[in-house]
Amino acid sequence: MNFTYKTKGVCSRSISIELDGDILVSAKFEGGCNGNTKGISALVAGMNIDDVINKLEGINCGFRGTSCPDQLANALKQAKEEIL
Repeated sequence: MNFTYKTKGVCSRSISIELDGDILVSAKFEGGCNGNTKGISALVAGMNIDDVINKLEGINCGFRGTSCPDQLANALKQAKEEIL
C-alpha cells in the first residue's frame, strides 16, 4: 500500500511511504537533506510502523518544532488512520 504525505515546517516537501500491513517497506523523502533523509529511510525500512512512530515522534530540528523524522512519524500516524 502506498501513501504520500505533504510535510509541514521542514525542508523536505513530501514523504512517499510503502506499507505491507503494519510494516514500513520504504520511505522516500522529496527534498530535504539528502544524506540524512536517505539515512532515516534506510534505518526504518522493514520496521513496524508503531516502533518507528515511537522512536521518531517529537524529534526537533533546531527551532522548527518538528523535523524530517518527526514528519515521518506524522505521516505514519495519518496512514494508520486512513488506510490501515
